[in-house]
Amino acid sequence: MIVSYHASHEQFTPGDLLSYAVMAEKAGFDACHCSDHFHPWSVRQGQSGFAFAWLGAAMQATTFPFSMVNAPGQRYHPAIVAQAIATLTQMYPGRLDVAFGSGEALNENITGEKWPEKPIRNERLRESVMVIRRLMKGDTVTHDGYVKVKEATLYTRPDTMPLFLGAALSVDTARWLGSWADGLLMSYGSPDEMKKMVDAFREGGGENKPIHVQFAFSYARKEEDALKGAHHQWRSNTVPMDDLGELCRPEHFDAKSEHLKPEDMKSEILITSNLEQFTDHLLKAREQGFDNVILHNVNREQELFISDFGKSVLPALRVKEDITII
Repeated sequence: MIVSYHASHEQFTPGDLLSYAVMAEKAGFDACHCSDHFHPWSVRQGQSGFAFAWLGAAMQATTFPFSMVNAPGQRYHPAIVAQAIATLTQMYPGRLDVAFGSGEALNENITGEKWPEKPIRNERLRESVMVIRRLMKGDTVTHDGYVKVKEATLYTRPDTMPLFLGAALSVDTARWLGSWADGLLMSYGSPDEMKKMVDAFREGGGENKPIHVQFAFSYARKEEDALKGAHHQWRSNTVPMDDLGELCRPEHFDAKSEHLKPEDMKSEILITSNLEQFTDHLLKAREQGFDNVILHNVNREQELFISDFGKSVLPALRVKEDITII
């Protein structure tokens, strides 16, 4: 199991995130995962750098692997996504995996096109990934469906194909992804919730495919600071799942969550100053067979988080891993 640092483009400038990625590698993180937004979830978060441009700089400044999430089909034409991925993976072989999702109106609505219902978004996603795979293999692609492609050929291609995972928030989506994705990206939750997601993915055709888990939490050296940081930065992300894909503006997310008080965040994500808790969580994640756990500290204290985890959590995890192996 590898442990990744999550680079949140919604919350930090690309320059700051570049520094955090370099710092995370030096601190002992195995990899880095980045989001891909046009708008942030909240006006308070206040950023949304272009992930593909940032990845070129971040991969040059480091040596560890990266992964990202991407929603092809509306904001991104799949041929352009294929070109971007191919360019990065040609320069940095074996260092980039991509998790594809059906997207949210928050980012995709900027095109002015109608925002389709979820079943159509899913089919558009499947078509887009099919187009991307064919282009990456060297095919000349013409396709007329929910996405349209005419005589596209990708001339710059990598020697090795990256993994194309699927991102899921529901059991049904996880099961569907098992039939065509190279792996699954899901959120960290209760053991029962995660087991249902994994089982559905495996039953749908995902047997022996990798599982990546994104673990959002708020860590600070004082629990009070962790709570305040989560409330300020992440309360907009606690909207119901039905709203998550449909709200169009950061202000809409802020309005939906304005009633939440700091104490309410304790029921939404882990709020803690206890580093031993994270070692336990990561050990349990390894026991459950997850291949990659992506750690996202949702508050602003990234340097503190990277430093403390590098000094305490990651070394403790490696020691216990060695003991288990022996």
